Amino acid sequence: MKEKIIAKASDLFLKLGFKSVTMDDIAGEMCISKKTIYKYFCNKEVLIEESTSMVHRQVHEIIDSIVAKNHNAIQENFEIREMFRDMFKNNIDTSPIYQLKKHYPEIYQNVLSHEIDQCTQYFTENIQKGIREKLYRPELNIEIYVKFYYTLIFHINENTISEREAQEIELEALEYHTRAMATPDGILELEKQLKKIIT
Repeated sequence: MKEKIIAKASDLFLKLGFKSVTMDDIAGEMCISKKTIYKYFCNKEVLIEESTSMVHRQVHEIIDSIVAKNHNAIQENFEIREMFRDMFKNNIDTSPIYQLKKHYPEIYQNVLSHEIDQCTQYFTENIQKGIREKLYRPELNIEIYVKFYYTLIFHINENTISEREAQEIELEALEYHTRAMATPDGILELEKQLKKIIT
């Protein structure tokens, strides 16, 4: 039952926002009493913590499965962007990350510290892969480019209220990041990936 509550709460938080969803809403959606929820979670904040942990795990499992497909480094980034777009397609206009930071800053900081570690590892491996594939320039300072990119991505998500707008800006950031690192072959691959989105 605890896992079912976390799964339903996560779904509602991502669709409707962390602030908007009440314990009554979750109980109503699940056809259970609010008392049942409080048996497992002493308050909404604990449920949000558990839910964000679950979403975090799911996201990284999907990222790992995309990386395992062994696309080239540029396509890999576009596939991951597509995964996030699909994940939040039923979302209300408000970005969940923006809401989390605004209304539950302590939980947000906790999520952020884990995310930065995971993103640093993933972005580093992606750049190393792109260099091996001759899609990214060999002389790149990988550590600096990783910091540039996650600073851009986190800044966009923290400060953009609309989820739709955040996704549009993220695509621009991905193109910007890729162009800054790409070799001529990398630019050709980037153009190929951008055409797929436009069509």
